[in-house]
Amino acid sequence: MNALKNMEIIFVFAAALGAATSYATASEPVITLAADAEIVTVNSVEKNVPVIVVAAKRLTAAEKAAL
Repeated sequence: MNALKNMEIIFVFAAALGAATSYATASEPVITLAADAEIVTVNSVEKNVPVIVVAAKRLTAAEKAAL
């Protein structure tokens, strides 16, 4: 039984060490560009987004019941 307790402690220690290491080494990826690279900007919002407008009256309670 003592061996099982030791394995549990080793597992918890390894999991904590892995979590701490991944948190400590996490960073955003670094992108390097050549000096003569063309800079392109991308606009995430299109200017000509289609918009659909539905103009209709709501059904009354009697009309809903009839359906």
